[in-house]
Amino acid sequence: MELTGLAGFAVFFLTMAGIYAVVSLGLNVQWGFSGQFNIGIAGFWAVGSYTAAILSTPESPFHLGGFGLPFPVGVLAGGVLAGLLALLVGLVCVDLRADYLAIATIGIGEIVRLVLKNEEWLTNGVRGIPAIPHPFAGLPGDLGELAFLAVVAATIALVWAALERANRAPWGRVQRAIREDEAAAMACGKDVLRARLEAFVLGSVVMGAGGGLYAHFVGFISPEAFDPLFTTFLVWVMLIAGGSGNNLGAVLGAFVIWALWSGTQFLAAWLPVDYAARAGALRVLLVGVLLQVILLWRPEGLLPERPPPPVEPDSDRGR
Repeated sequence: MELTGLAGFAVFFLTMAGIYAVVSLGLNVQWGFSGQFNIGIAGFWAVGSYTAAILSTPESPFHLGGFGLPFPVGVLAGGVLAGLLALLVGLVCVDLRADYLAIATIGIGEIVRLVLKNEEWLTNGVRGIPAIPHPFAGLPGDLGELAFLAVVAATIALVWAALERANRAPWGRVQRAIREDEAAAMACGKDVLRARLEAFVLGSVVMGAGGGLYAHFVGFISPEAFDPLFTTFLVWVMLIAGGSGNNLGAVLGAFVIWALWSGTQFLAAWLPVDYAARAGALRVLLVGVLLQVILLWRPEGLLPERPPPPVEPDSDRGR
């Protein structure tokens, strides 16, 4: 089975949008549920990608590797290592508020990127890690790409279902209480710092798993692939456009914004020669304008956060 033309592009588009949807769901845990302003998405995404790549690539004299572990192990390990990094960062920074946490996470993201760029024994530096195995490369034709798309779709469904369950559970109610009024939540006896740390780590685990999917899909990663423009700014736009606090909105926003971003690439081909070199900047400008329009027209996003389900009264109360 060979996919050509629009069919091949559609599979590529849906797979990339799906990977972004996974990362957007991770950000929704941190910002949508708990109100934590993480601008270091690139760092956690990169850790997940490089972990999966190192664990699955054949032995190379240029970077750490040769473990030959299966694809699912690499993706899960990427999520776990990103979560461990988030735990270390969170123990120091999770008590910071709003813009202070944003500044701290920006620093963490840049530190990760510089480490990946300079520790050549580990990551091959700026030359990156090639030959990351595709998990379904042995399938005939383009069935491998369709199988990978199915894996990404299953990952979205699994993560979405788990986060929906968590959001409706007491854990989710505590997170929303902290987001709305941290002092009141603390006065009710809630361990605010622990709850914030749990949300920060859980969101980073999801981002790391998304990074592992990305590495196996594209087959090559380098520090330049984790430029904050593509791995932080776009994910934030996706979440805000889709609907912060709504898991389905996080997924929808990823597909809508990625469709816009991909569409502008085709429009750039129609620009005059004098503007062709500025196409990248114009694409960013267009996404920024779209974000402003959404914030003015529909600040709650395409799918606003739904009110939490009512808490059933304790049947034993008053006995």
